[in-house]
Amino acid sequence: MTESTPTAGPLAGITVLDLSRALAGPFATALLTDMGAAVIKVESIKGGDSTRSWPPFENEHSLYFDSTNRGKSSLALDFYSPEGRRVLRQLALQADVLVENFRPGVLSDMGLDPAELRSEKPELIIASVSGFGTLGPLNQAAGLDQVAQGMSGLMSITGADSENVYRVGVPVIDMYAGVFIAFGIASALAGKERSGNGMEVSTSLLESALAISSFQGQRYLSTGEVPVPQGNNHPVLSPYGVFKTADIPVIIAVGNDKQWRQLCMLAGDPALADEREYLTGRDRTAHRDALTARLERLLASRPATEWVQMFRDAKIPTGPIYNYREVFDDPQVQALDMVKNITRHDGSHLPLLRGPLSINGEGTPISKAPPALGGDTRRVLEGLGLTDEQITGLLEAGVVREALVPQKAPL
Repeated sequence: MTESTPTAGPLAGITVLDLSRALAGPFATALLTDMGAAVIKVESIKGGDSTRSWPPFENEHSLYFDSTNRGKSSLALDFYSPEGRRVLRQLALQADVLVENFRPGVLSDMGLDPAELRSEKPELIIASVSGFGTLGPLNQAAGLDQVAQGMSGLMSITGADSENVYRVGVPVIDMYAGVFIAFGIASALAGKERSGNGMEVSTSLLESALAISSFQGQRYLSTGEVPVPQGNNHPVLSPYGVFKTADIPVIIAVGNDKQWRQLCMLAGDPALADEREYLTGRDRTAHRDALTARLERLLASRPATEWVQMFRDAKIPTGPIYNYREVFDDPQVQALDMVKNITRHDGSHLPLLRGPLSINGEGTPISKAPPALGGDTRRVLEGLGLTDEQITGLLEAGVVREALVPQKAPL
């Protein structure tokens, strides 16, 4: 784990006003900070982003919040006061991008009607994430990740069988929506370079979940076949899934006939590759259960680590099933240098995952620790041109809040 040092990225000079909360919007804006954008996170003066109160906790710090708010500045504001709304509007008109994930129409109710903002500043990009989209009977309904997982069909194909379906173990739809809206923002910024005009881009949790249905959704659309869970097996390829060995299970993923023949040879039964039931990928999938039993009898002769190394050497995709302690101990994970050591506003240490992209061979840095609520209030207001007297007035009136940052004890 190394220290992270800020460097200029491709979005350096871009200012993003982030009005989002929870996960989809904050994940998107964290990705934008990775690329060098300056993100001003505006939070309610009454507790801030809801994830600040969500576990797991390290002392008073929400690790849920920390995981998706790297690199940002925080302004704590009363969204409902006239003075607060004037500050918000000033910030919006100074920004290059505004990101929000309220229900459709709420932004206008807050005095930030997108059409009015873009009429005043045509180059402004407004990016929105909602639960179900801007159209249809559910456009005003509240939506969260697991609801989208359920409605999109994702849960119906995840689990042991049709009677035992599961959500994915992380809020995968929130995160995909964040990736999609970040892509939309980057595309809009590129388009603005040509036309000089901004645009409104939007997605929803439901649209994002449907978009990742891949061949499973296409299977139903083209054939009428309703996919079902396959447990830890790939739904259409075999052998591709989890297999028992002499000690612990491993994942083996055979993607073509060449890999299949190599697998049979290395497992000690080269003739298996030529048996009629297993000649083609379609044959192997049709006889998956019998094939799995045959392979597991062969794999029982060696421990998992030996098989993994042997198959990897033969270019057959193979790997273990890790818990998170094992993940961060793995030499490959360590070589990617994704964990950065940073210092929070109160001086506490935080090992934090960087974003997943590299630029010119260098992993994107973490420019700033996740902010304290209102930790950057004064600096943001000074950026709007407010005087010390005006800022003090807003603080005393309860329109904004400034974080009380503990000082580190002298050594």
